[in-house]
Amino acid sequence: MASISGTANLDRTGEATAYRGLMSWLTVVDHKRIGQLYLMAGLLFFLVGGVEAFIMRLQLMHPNGHVVSAAVFNELFTMHGTTMIFLAVMPLSIGFINAIVPLQIGARDVAFPRLNALSFWLFLGGGLLLNSSWFLGGTPNAGWFNYTPISGAQFSPGLGVDFYDIGLQIAGIGTLISGINFLVTIVNLRAPGMTWFRLPMFTWTTFVTMILVLFAFPPLTVNLFLQTFERLFHAQYFNVAAGGSPLLWANLFWIFGHPEVYILILPAFGIISEVIPAFSRKPLFGYVSMVLATLAIGFLSFMVWVHHMFTLGYGPWVNSIFALTSMLIAVPTGVKVFNWLSTMWGGQLRFTTAMMWAVGFLFTFVLGGMSGVMLAVAPADLQLNNSYFVVAHFHYVLIGGSLFALLAGLYYWFPKITGRMLSERLGRWNFWLMFIGFNVTFFPMHFLGLEGMPRRIFTYSPGFGFTFWNQVATFGVFILAAGVLALVVNVVRSAAAGERASADPWDARGLEWSMSSPAPAYNFAKIPLVRGYDPLWVEKLHGDGRMIAAPQAPGAHHAPPGMVHMPRPTIVPLLVALTLVAAGYGFIFSQLWLEVLALLLLGVSLHRSMFEVDPGEYVRVRPEDEEAMSAHG
Repeated sequence: MASISGTANLDRTGEATAYRGLMSWLTVVDHKRIGQLYLMAGLLFFLVGGVEAFIMRLQLMHPNGHVVSAAVFNELFTMHGTTMIFLAVMPLSIGFINAIVPLQIGARDVAFPRLNALSFWLFLGGGLLLNSSWFLGGTPNAGWFNYTPISGAQFSPGLGVDFYDIGLQIAGIGTLISGINFLVTIVNLRAPGMTWFRLPMFTWTTFVTMILVLFAFPPLTVNLFLQTFERLFHAQYFNVAAGGSPLLWANLFWIFGHPEVYILILPAFGIISEVIPAFSRKPLFGYVSMVLATLAIGFLSFMVWVHHMFTLGYGPWVNSIFALTSMLIAVPTGVKVFNWLSTMWGGQLRFTTAMMWAVGFLFTFVLGGMSGVMLAVAPADLQLNNSYFVVAHFHYVLIGGSLFALLAGLYYWFPKITGRMLSERLGRWNFWLMFIGFNVTFFPMHFLGLEGMPRRIFTYSPGFGFTFWNQVATFGVFILAAGVLALVVNVVRSAAAGERASADPWDARGLEWSMSSPAPAYNFAKIPLVRGYDPLWVEKLHGDGRMIAAPQAPGAHHAPPGMVHMPRPTIVPLLVALTLVAAGYGFIFSQLWLEVLALLLLGVSLHRSMFEVDPGEYVRVRPEDEEAMSAHG
């Protein structure tokens, strides 16, 4: 994607150094460019995960398939699930959060710009370490959930699970840092007048998502840490013979795993809550109830994890309680669907590509939610748990839900991120091919599950009756792949030579549309004064369409006239991430010299990052950005 910071085109004073080219990306601390990095990396990992899924579908297209062996198939479905969840959908969400949330709340940047850069490099380093396992003699093969004792040294003796444990620990540290950073940003850096009940819904869902990250990721980190010690240093946390328990892994994993579902879907809900009002020409229906529903979903997401373990023998009382909470969480989700439909009802609908993705999301997500409520019934889950019905359910929720909403956000915010418009013609091809291909691929899996096809099998006999629907599903993958190709072509062509975007191409309502496209390095020439929900819409109705500059708070940093003080680029976050990844390789391959060297360098890098004072730099404000805001009234 094209650079959006405008750094190279702005005059700087003092001792600032204007990094250019590759170096500007390696030292970046601008939240918008970090958002771009997340989006590009997430798209890359999405393509990798898609190739893995494509190979699996080719293997299952015919009975007794011979495309890959059973061992390779185990590696494929493990890496596909892990890549899509941890390295594709979540980073794409964080990419939009980075690029948009500070603009929506009227902030110059996030609270901790250097930590923001570190979070990206840790995610990327962990993801690359995990995927390097394909080439370094050991790929994870115990499923994305990595259940013990299958993932223990006895049954998985190679290096694969070590890559999983250490790669996800490194990437998870980056995600946890993002959670803390954005919580502080939303609490402390809102523009004057941006009260809690004037926050855009995307910012609200980000806020709740980051609370979930803060409380859900530590159980996963503990699990990975314990298993790393068990595999590398012969601890006995999960070994029954030594007094351990495999259920410890299962419980800790799903205490993380079910909030993780909402970590993936809540930003998608926020995107839909921005897109539908914009193209319905109406305010969001039931804003307060949407906020309360978001808070309720966040709270209830920690109370349903056992529904992933109905088959483990906890007994009818435990299963009944968690079945009830699993059904209960559908209520606030239903409130959201009702409000989205009510926003569209009576509106002046414009079916841009972004709006088509939003409507497609409503269709597929509701279908996935209905099958989820079915699986919340414990006796039904006992029959369906290990079948392709569950595969159909979570793909309808995570692809038809999260991914479709992220694509709606891409078509909606791409002009703001890059300064160029995506092609609507190619966008419609992208939508219809992916929408049709998705449903042709995954809807037949409901039938396969009801007919008894188990999950995670690499082949089947002709007499089982699974052939027809597997062939239909594989045919759908070809359609889906054509849609993904259209998406990639659209993004690459438009980023390089697409139509130039105006500041507000959609006649939208939020603060992010009050500045030029792409947004300048400093976001706002002056911090805006927010006078209501949908602040830009308020100024269009009651003012001259320009945001009013807020008076400067006493004690605030006073920059010279026409200048803005911004954080300075630095290479230190990248160095910290590189040393941690190097230490990870040292532990995986039992190379003591590499472990010691990398940890020493990590200590030096951390010391520098903690004690190096950032003097910042002054960025000159462009005249057109000054003119885009009214003086304080």
